[in-house]
Amino acid sequence: MPFSPQFFGQPKRSLAKLSEAEVLALAIGAEEEDGRIYREIAHRLAPHFAATAEVFATMAEEEEGHRRALLTLYRLKFGEHIPLVRREDVAGFTRPAALWLAPELNPEALWGLAQTMEIQAANFYALAASRSQDVAVRKLLGDLAAAERGHETRAIALQQHLLTSTTKQAEAAEAKQQIVLQVVQPGLAGLIDGSVSTLAPLFAAAMATQSSHETLLVGLAASVGAGISMGLTEGMSDDGKISGRGSPWLRGSVCGLATTVGGLGHTLPYLITDITTATVLALVVVVLELAAIAYIRWHYMKSPLLPTLLQVVLGGTLVVAVGLLLGGS
Repeated sequence: MPFSPQFFGQPKRSLAKLSEAEVLALAIGAEEEDGRIYREIAHRLAPHFAATAEVFATMAEEEEGHRRALLTLYRLKFGEHIPLVRREDVAGFTRPAALWLAPELNPEALWGLAQTMEIQAANFYALAASRSQDVAVRKLLGDLAAAERGHETRAIALQQHLLTSTTKQAEAAEAKQQIVLQVVQPGLAGLIDGSVSTLAPLFAAAMATQSSHETLLVGLAASVGAGISMGLTEGMSDDGKISGRGSPWLRGSVCGLATTVGGLGHTLPYLITDITTATVLALVVVVLELAAIAYIRWHYMKSPLLPTLLQVVLGGTLVVAVGLLLGGS
């Protein structure tokens, strides 16, 4: 069974390598999962956001209708056995954030989640339809692509109504969503990696060598190396055709640059020749970096500020402690 080559993580199948039966099996499983997500959201929202819950319940019913149509066509073409093909096994798909599991649900964030899911589904169906050689399969996939784009439009309209947005604000919200997908998410991933993963080697070098120059070289090497690694990982993880996350070159560049910048922030203080002064300043920069990461997650990802801040600070503190302990041993 052919696989796409991957440098990082488990190998994933390319959509182009899937057979007609596997594409339909993938679609059946995706529709079932999306319907369950919408039903869970509707159940959680019902006590306090009845109107919004009703819309998500309707979307779940429509996803179930799509699943039945796909299942009927699959049985007609290929019989009863449906191969297990999951979205996480196919290159280009991204997993939806499990916002429905949060203790407090944010309707605005849930609308953004629904919009992202519908965009990905529509892109998948359109791409799969363009590659299908079977007339019936191609027609159904094309119809589903149109239906999913209709869901996306309705989600935007309903979100606009619930948030009392004007048309101009709705367009700005859609543009902001694209910026979040293409720039903020990969940039945040890079910033977290650069700001956290380079701490241990940097402070270990500072403690072990007691030399600002040698510590600076270690920090520069770690930052640039991590930037290249994260840039390649992000760029190769998703071509953007299905997920709607845009150019892999853009995302990879943003992620790689953010990773390097995150590492350089606490490395550059070691331009100061006094190792103690440089280390204290580097620790101050680390605190500012972690606060910036927490703010970005809160502002763009709608993560609760205090738990996010505690998570980021705890992670950074542990990595710094590892570096200091190893360097001083």
